[in-house]
Amino acid sequence: MRRFILIAIPFSWLLLFFLVPFIVVLKLSLSDPAIAIPPYTPTLDPSSGWAGIKSFFGQLDFDNFTFLTLDPLYYTAYLSSLKIAVISTMLTLLVAFPMAYGMARAPEQWRPTLMMLVILPFWTSFLIRVYAWVGILGKEGFLNMVLMWIGIIDEPLTILNTNIAVYIGIVYTYLPFMILPIYSTLEKLDMSLIEAAEDLGSTRAQAFWLITAPLSLPGVIAGCFLVFIPALGEFVIPSLLGGSDTLMIGKVLWDEFFANRDWPLASAVAVVLLMILIVPIILFQRNQQKQMEADQ
Repeated sequence: MRRFILIAIPFSWLLLFFLVPFIVVLKLSLSDPAIAIPPYTPTLDPSSGWAGIKSFFGQLDFDNFTFLTLDPLYYTAYLSSLKIAVISTMLTLLVAFPMAYGMARAPEQWRPTLMMLVILPFWTSFLIRVYAWVGILGKEGFLNMVLMWIGIIDEPLTILNTNIAVYIGIVYTYLPFMILPIYSTLEKLDMSLIEAAEDLGSTRAQAFWLITAPLSLPGVIAGCFLVFIPALGEFVIPSLLGGSDTLMIGKVLWDEFFANRDWPLASAVAVVLLMILIVPIILFQRNQQKQMEADQ
């Protein structure tokens, strides 16, 4: 009974705050838009009895999902989001790995301080941190002023409202999610393996690629999933830092819900996005399970 209660608590939480809202969104995705409150049909009226319930389910259809395959806006937005998420994940890995490696090789008394500096941005609102980049990347922003003062450029660069600004925002925002799992893996690395490889004739570069890189792979995989999954559905960063050419499914989803008020189509977009995210989420869970089994 104690084991059942212990398992029932998180499952009840997931049931209440994930499964039930998902069922509501799935039902909306099978509905039709209407000029009414709420802006969709059909609506379930329990007082109508079994005939009303039968009629309710009979009016649900897959027209919204069919429309997603016909309009190039939507599948282009999915592909663009995938491209931006993949590139952002790779850029984040390139920045995070040297930082995590430096933290793991730093003197032990300095590691808690370095860890605190990594998580320090979380003490500030996510929205404020993204807004700060608007002032940094603008034509009259801090970055252009520094580059012109140094003499690297003669006139301000156009960085804001481009995909480059979106990449910068995603890398900065999700960098801790990449650093922490890599650092956790590298910190457990047995340095005697690297010393043995060097004693056997390997250079430092060869020892890194033959020992450090393979053994850090679980942390790298976990970090890539932790960055890729939220970056795929990102809305705030492309809205504030991206321009009109930046097409991501999060922006399309927001426009359908609040600008067009087409809740059924927006729900269909959300359901497809969730189906796409299920694959990396399952892979991430399997990777975490394998890592836990290996640690045991």
